[in-house]
Amino acid sequence: MTPTPLPTCDPTVVESFSRDGFAVLRNILAKDRRDMLRHAADRLLASAITTGRDRGTDGKDGFRGVVALDSAFLPLVAEPTVLTVVATLLGPNLHLLSSHLIALPSIPPDGPRTIRTPERPGWHRDMYGVSRDLGSASIPRLAIKAAYFLTDPTPTAGVTMFVPGSHLRTDEVQVPAGSINPPDAVVPPIGPYDVVLFENRTWHAGGLNTSGSPRLAVMMQYGYRWLAPVDDPAAELLRRADLTDVERQLLGAADRDPDGSLAKGAGARPLTRWLEHREQVAVVAQEANPTQAQRKAPA
Repeated sequence: MTPTPLPTCDPTVVESFSRDGFAVLRNILAKDRRDMLRHAADRLLASAITTGRDRGTDGKDGFRGVVALDSAFLPLVAEPTVLTVVATLLGPNLHLLSSHLIALPSIPPDGPRTIRTPERPGWHRDMYGVSRDLGSASIPRLAIKAAYFLTDPTPTAGVTMFVPGSHLRTDEVQVPAGSINPPDAVVPPIGPYDVVLFENRTWHAGGLNTSGSPRLAVMMQYGYRWLAPVDDPAAELLRRADLTDVERQLLGAADRDPDGSLAKGAGARPLTRWLEHREQVAVVAQEANPTQAQRKAPA
């Protein structure tokens, strides 16, 4: 579970995220790893576990704090490519706010629904308390979610929809009467091994799953360390001997020196150092393999 130093974050991903409020990272999960996560999700959903259980309307099921319920999900905490982009956008003073397994049931197109209807279209921003307390015009970028789809994101699977650019809006998105989606809503084109990143201000909603099978996804949400986690505390995770320092930070390690004394800001050191090392590696790689544009023209 060691994050591997990577080249500098792709600037086109950062540009896309800054413009649209979401971006797609391609081919993050290998097939065997995705299959392992799918089996772990199936085990949890078939269990009688109530810790963190998140059942909702229309047969929706899932779990909060899934990284503490099955170790198969633990490597997602510091997935290197995802973490590089998230830390580039938010900085290193981060921890994991939530790890959320969602099973969205399949309902026939003409089947009864209590949400994603014209009366309850279901469009929202994350961290609803921020909107309520600060108002929609005053919300900063506080958190980023990474959505891993464990079942194929086909056109009928109910993949999460977004309104591009809505993270910069100061008003709510408008859904026309009789409809369930804003006219500018989109479904990002993603493959089975891709990850979708989106921030707390981006208006989004689950699509309609009419595929005949549940849509399984894991949402990993990262935010500043001064934000309270959404999931229940899982102190037992920090007692694991196989965690890296970066993983310990993301799982909530406190600002402490090795002797236990208070050390303000120490909790963000692991990710800060990892980012610095990643940048150093990128510089060395660039110097060893300069692009044609960077090479000096012959005299």
